[in-house]
Amino acid sequence: MASVASELRKRAWSKGAYFISTDASLVPVPQLNEMFDSEEFYWGKALPESAMREMLDNSLVFGLYERGVEAGDATTSSAPVGKPDKSALTFLGLARCVTDFTTLLYLTDVWVGPETRGKGLGKWLIKCVQEVVEELSHLRRSMLFTGDWEKSVPFYRELMGMEVAKFRDGEGLAMMERRGPGNPRYVKEESG
Repeated sequence: MASVASELRKRAWSKGAYFISTDASLVPVPQLNEMFDSEEFYWGKALPESAMREMLDNSLVFGLYERGVEAGDATTSSAPVGKPDKSALTFLGLARCVTDFTTLLYLTDVWVGPETRGKGLGKWLIKCVQEVVEELSHLRRSMLFTGDWEKSVPFYRELMGMEVAKFRDGEGLAMMERRGPGNPRYVKEESG
């Protein structure tokens, strides 16, 4: 019997000429690094290609592509998909999940290229992510961070049923962080 992780890494959805796949090997690392280097991608920065590939391989990645196929409704295939020709795909966006495939899923690096926005593809991308989230029968929590209260908070509330976590010292859950060197706002602490 195949593991949940291996099955989820073989998922694909199509909608007309657009295609979403969880096959991380389809993501073109040079283009992804361009995305990470863009001003719009304020929460991260480009990585060495080997580090970027390792990051993708250790995540559940939803790549958004355009391909030369006409018409068709959105469909889901949980069966293994034939590997499309990478050269026939145009990389348009990404959603990345850091997960143990059982109890926790952290959604990050959601991005759709500016030339593609306004076509409903970002919503479709997140609906595909949510479809997978709902299949994880032992999931304790899915979560994400966003600094965009105006657009992103209502977007994820609507599409994923997420709520803003309320934090007060000494009450409920505590969300804690320590920024690392890959964070654009990282400041190395002086030892001494």
